[in-house]
Amino acid sequence: MAALFLSAGTFRFWQAWVFIGVSFVSTLGTMIYLYRHDPETLARRTLRREEIGVQKAIILSIKVLYTFSFILAGLDFRFGWTHAHTGPMPYWLSIAALGVVVLADFWFVAVLEANPFGSSVIQIEDGQSVAATGPYRLVRHPMYLGWIARWLATPVALGSLAALPAFCLIIPIFALRLLNEEKLLVRELPGYSEYCRQIRWRLVPFIW
Repeated sequence: MAALFLSAGTFRFWQAWVFIGVSFVSTLGTMIYLYRHDPETLARRTLRREEIGVQKAIILSIKVLYTFSFILAGLDFRFGWTHAHTGPMPYWLSIAALGVVVLADFWFVAVLEANPFGSSVIQIEDGQSVAATGPYRLVRHPMYLGWIARWLATPVALGSLAALPAFCLIIPIFALRLLNEEKLLVRELPGYSEYCRQIRWRLVPFIW
């Protein structure tokens, strides 16, 4: 909220209010669902301390990019860059982007139901097995696919095409994260190498 409204210089940034409200309700609903149905998975999703040095650097870069991208969207609202070059963002397009944000949270639930060991940090636990059902039949890292869809929808929901390139930078960062994660999984998770041979696509079907 601070990044958006301070950079926008006003609280009359209606797209920001709607985005924050929809994101809050959607995320809260996801957390309540996990709390009731699988509190252990919810606990894994609240972990924040990465133990791998490379992943610590990646997480830091994600936080910096996240803040910078929202500041850029707020500045776009203040100075009207998108409006000046492409015209105002149609209301229906912003609403459709908000729909993607909500659908991404449903996607996250499906991913976590297929992989209850889906922690927010990179780790291998005792008794962990390879997830190969649900979204994991499409790509090896469906959680990252959902996050990328959510990130790319965010500037559209905020009415800021000027901020879209900054949000797109999350793609190579997530690519680095999952490549580093796969090294650990191949080395320490039994059966993961075979799973990689069965599921070819890491992130986007038929592309990569």
